[in-house]
Amino acid sequence: MKFAALLSGFLLATVMTALPAAAQDGGSDSRPIYNRDQWLPKSVPTSDDVLRIPVPADHNAPKGSFVLVGGRLFDGTGAPARPATVVVEGKTITAVLKPGDTSWPVDALVYDVAGKTVMPGLIDLHTHLTFLDLADSTIYSTAHLSGAESAMRGLRRMGIHLQSGVTSVRDVASHGDAPFVLKRLQAAGEIPGPRIFTAGQLITQTGGHAALHAMMPGYPERANDNPNSMVRIASGPDEWREAVRIQFAKGADLIKLASEYTQEEITAAVDEAHSLGLPVTVDSETQYIDMAIKAGVDSIEHPLPRSDGAIALMAKRGIASVPTLVPYRIITRSSGGYFGSTSRRFELNERTILEMAQKMRRAGVKMGIGLDLVVNWPQHMPGAYINELETFTQIGFSKTEALVAATKTSAEIMHMGDRLGTVEAGKLADIIVVDGNPDEDFNALRKVRTAFVNGRLMLQDGRIYTPAHKEVPMPAPQ
Repeated sequence: MKFAALLSGFLLATVMTALPAAAQDGGSDSRPIYNRDQWLPKSVPTSDDVLRIPVPADHNAPKGSFVLVGGRLFDGTGAPARPATVVVEGKTITAVLKPGDTSWPVDALVYDVAGKTVMPGLIDLHTHLTFLDLADSTIYSTAHLSGAESAMRGLRRMGIHLQSGVTSVRDVASHGDAPFVLKRLQAAGEIPGPRIFTAGQLITQTGGHAALHAMMPGYPERANDNPNSMVRIASGPDEWREAVRIQFAKGADLIKLASEYTQEEITAAVDEAHSLGLPVTVDSETQYIDMAIKAGVDSIEHPLPRSDGAIALMAKRGIASVPTLVPYRIITRSSGGYFGSTSRRFELNERTILEMAQKMRRAGVKMGIGLDLVVNWPQHMPGAYINELETFTQIGFSKTEALVAATKTSAEIMHMGDRLGTVEAGKLADIIVVDGNPDEDFNALRKVRTAFVNGRLMLQDGRIYTPAHKEVPMPAPQ
């Protein structure tokens, strides 16, 4: 046994020594994320997004109050489900009461949820709300250029997510200004759907992952000329910094980068984003993950190859993983493999993605739920979300832990853990009501009956809910 332990230690030391410098713990090259709390006391109301802009106290808050009575509460903290009454005033959960306690506002609207589970809304950390449908045939279709069509695709997919119990999405690249428009209208309660935290455009190099989506139809040399593009091409550290600033100016909640890149390029981009208060996630693989870790990114998407040393550093530095296992299953099962991509030059199949996820789980990497449902794949909801949760149990999570990953942990990865992800007093009222016990059987998530986002009823009896129009009287005669 002693010999085996010594041999194991020697091999680990040898592996760590052989790793590229970026995969050894030499520290991050970027500054930490700018902490606005230093300048904004908690008494100052701010916007309910990563930007934390000062706003009036009642900003985007609906009028009135409601209570959910008679249900079992799975609060997302990891505690067992229990009978409880949830009280919401405006957009905020103000109390979680024991059964029989009726100390809520006298004018509150009462919902009887007996026999149902009340829980925090699910989160999808990897969406592309406006990604082209298969019916668009190629990225060179008119749909590639139309901001109006992009917004309509996004609105339709928001409805699918909401009906599946998802109350927050992190959009990690969509077309033009569509994600920002959808985010603003949803936040104001003008359209139903989940909250949107958007990266704006994905940033990559010429020929990098998804770079094809930046090209003008018929003019590949005119990258970035299409204002409706979902990707921005950048070359050199200065252009990567400028690309970050452009997304920040549009109102981005995070920055999304993709390989390939140089160390200097990704370090500059991460440093710029952090200086502006924005977290960074990256779509990368192999040695590009080493570069991303060295640059100090906040999370890494997908279950793509990386060294054991890189995984250890992710765990040590708190770099989260959004493994997105579902899309690789869809690709493998529909086309036999991931073919034709210069950014996927390695073995990639159902076995490799599961093994990578298992390695990250064993290492203690923080993991959240993201689905990456592009083209017509949202049609697989809510089954796709349930499949991702089930896979988390295959790699070592309990059912409760998987649901916590889908709510509390995913909110933390979005840098919104202080406001979202659990049903607790002081949190925003993003709540779903499920006909069944999803903490015991994920399939109950096929029966999401009611959803509130920011205290607004947006799903009723499993259908998208829109309040009836209220007539405004005509001006009186003078």
